[in-house]
Amino acid sequence: MSNPTRVVLADDHPVVLAGVRALIEFSSDIEIVGEATTGRAALQLVEAASPDVAIIDISLPDLSGLQLADELKIRCPETRVLVLTVHENRAYVQRLLQAGVRGYLLKHTAADDLAQAIRAVAAGGVYLDPSIVEGALHSPARSSHEATSEGAQVEELSPRERDVLRHIAQGYTNKEIAAQLDVSVKSIETYKARAAAKLKLHTRAEIVRYAATQGWIEMIERP
Repeated sequence: MSNPTRVVLADDHPVVLAGVRALIEFSSDIEIVGEATTGRAALQLVEAASPDVAIIDISLPDLSGLQLADELKIRCPETRVLVLTVHENRAYVQRLLQAGVRGYLLKHTAADDLAQAIRAVAAGGVYLDPSIVEGALHSPARSSHEATSEGAQVEELSPRERDVLRHIAQGYTNKEIAAQLDVSVKSIETYKARAAAKLKLHTRAEIVRYAATQGWIEMIERP
């Protein structure tokens, strides 16, 4: 039997912490190793406990969830961050993806999706709340060509370019993708560059948003 996924919780509302704790207790493969009610306390806890996943709220005292995500990306890169929040604002989602956050879940859907989100993020994937994918992940900066001809753009990609983009959106490294597709790392870099150029995608956050609009996010499962 594999070791349980170790999780740290950070939320300034005791009722929320209790609710999340109750949900996780039903999952034998997930273990809570610490809780914090402020951003700085959460940062110290993650540094000390080195959990697999840190579940954080955006609205935390003394260090916001956005700031905490930035700090964790630098100080604790091995810990994957899952945001659990009431905010459906597109700007939050995009900013957090840029900070390296691997999951974004709304509190009102946590009862049904929390365990699934933790497992997906812990496995190296990306989990985005289904209710915000369509509305929150469409970038306002997209050109009219991108907005009106996505179907044509997808057709422009080769099957291998689509495979590479899907894996990148799921969080795989170039080396991992190369091993799975049985090609060189150099080839993966070339496929990625070609696909990104065709779709005018410049950052990993943009690739994730595009993958979400295409329904690619849940298409790959970690072995």
